[in-house]
Amino acid sequence: MQTVKFNELPVSDYILQAVEEMGWENASPIQSQAIPAVLNGRDVIGQAQTGTGKTAAFGIPAIESVDVDHKATQVLILCPTRELALQVKEQMYLLSKYKKGLLVTCIYGGESYERQFRDLKRGAHIVVGTPGRIMDHLDRKTLQLSDLKMMVLDEADEMLNMGFREDIETILSQAPEERQTVLFSATMSKEILSITKRFQNDPHIIKVTREEVTNDNIEQLVFNVRRDAKTEAMCRLIDVHNLKLILVFCNTKSKVDEVAMELQARGHAAEGLHGDLRQGARTQVMNKFRNGNCNILVATDVAARGIDVNDVDAVFNYDVPMDLENYVHRIGRTGRAGKKGMAFTLAPNRDNGKLRDLERYTKVKIEQGKIPTLDDLKEVKRKQFKEKVISHISDQNIDEFADIINEMIDEGHDPDHILTALVKMQIGSLEIGSNFEDDLSDKRKARGERRSEGRRGSRNEQGDDRRGGRRNNKGQGSGEAGMVRLFINLGKKDHVSPNHIVGAIAAESKIPGRVIGQIDMYDKFSFVEVPERDVNRVLSGMKGKTINAREAAIEVAK
Repeated sequence: MQTVKFNELPVSDYILQAVEEMGWENASPIQSQAIPAVLNGRDVIGQAQTGTGKTAAFGIPAIESVDVDHKATQVLILCPTRELALQVKEQMYLLSKYKKGLLVTCIYGGESYERQFRDLKRGAHIVVGTPGRIMDHLDRKTLQLSDLKMMVLDEADEMLNMGFREDIETILSQAPEERQTVLFSATMSKEILSITKRFQNDPHIIKVTREEVTNDNIEQLVFNVRRDAKTEAMCRLIDVHNLKLILVFCNTKSKVDEVAMELQARGHAAEGLHGDLRQGARTQVMNKFRNGNCNILVATDVAARGIDVNDVDAVFNYDVPMDLENYVHRIGRTGRAGKKGMAFTLAPNRDNGKLRDLERYTKVKIEQGKIPTLDDLKEVKRKQFKEKVISHISDQNIDEFADIINEMIDEGHDPDHILTALVKMQIGSLEIGSNFEDDLSDKRKARGERRSEGRRGSRNEQGDDRRGGRRNNKGQGSGEAGMVRLFINLGKKDHVSPNHIVGAIAAESKIPGRVIGQIDMYDKFSFVEVPERDVNRVLSGMKGKTINAREAAIEVAK
């Protein structure tokens, strides 16, 4: 399809100013077809995947249609999840930045009503929300649809999959008959077609085919690795490719928790996102990812709906998706706006059948990748260090440090030895670990040792214990000032309870039980918070001791 620039579309100058500021020049296929149709007042059905730019496809005409002098809700946008609703709201803010007086609000469950009541009372022109909370406001009469001009259903298939059909039909029935209805969906099921037939008037159908969705800028590779080696493989790929912003997809909530904790234990700034998290925690995780405070987000497919973060370097399919269409949704979050992206799938040999199905579905050959060796990692480490040094050589402010080197030479130190010592201090040891297959053997050996030794919980088991537990909502500790979090290699499956932990620490470390803080229990390990002043006393007091007759190993949590 021929590329269309935004300034070739029938949009206002304030829209052009906004998209230019956002760095957009060319409209995507769905935008170039949908924007003129929606601006002409047509009902529209858009079949398009995540990452095709559909928010602007309906958002720009929605903004154009609003009369800012009329303080009433004129556009209603329904989204399946809070995350997508917030994402749509943010993009509507950006697109409407130069249309003075336009009010946009977002209403969804899990947030207090006060702000929502206030925004609706002010006469929000565009309301973005989830079906359940929209229904709630309609029942309370705090949201009025009598002046509605446009109704948008975003990711309608997902809303139906989540059981919102009755709510959607009720909302559509309460909207004025002469309104414009715009529907976007990745698939066109019988349920979707039933809604379009009942609630749309001679809709204009726009379909972005799978071939158009597949991004040539995305390098797609599959790595055949054992299940227990996936995290190791992923960490090596992250290091070798110097990846900065990463999305990791898992099929289950428990796997999200497990992988996020494994990455955290290896020193990565990783967070998990799934439906069991409370709304406050979900919002906090997303803000950390968008702000760069967390560079690896591990998520389920449903929780990741609506995540539209720019500059994602790579997507990891930690699990091959159960639904083939989710593969396209996943990888579409990298390689955007003409930038290069990577999509890595980690699959044991038993998943080869699923991979063949994926290739048939996407009509793309997914090439076999090679896991980086330790020598590869060492070479990358050397190269990065050399580049860092070279960049500092051109710095004009380094002369003041030359005196230090000269003083050391005058004191009799060899210049080569000084340089070597500085390199070692900066780069650290190049002995990163064991060979990949040896690492697998060690894990098999460790499992055998655990079977023979029972559940005594030795120090050698800590790596597997960190992987085995399932994190709860308190998994990051209380964050209370003056408290330090300690890791214990015993958990629920060892028949250890919080009372056992408090009793053992108080008795062996000679500290009052009342000063011991939050305790987080998992299947194979636990965390306990103690006052900073008592950390050394606890570590020395518990060395070689037991908790509920089981050998305990305690260390400061990483």
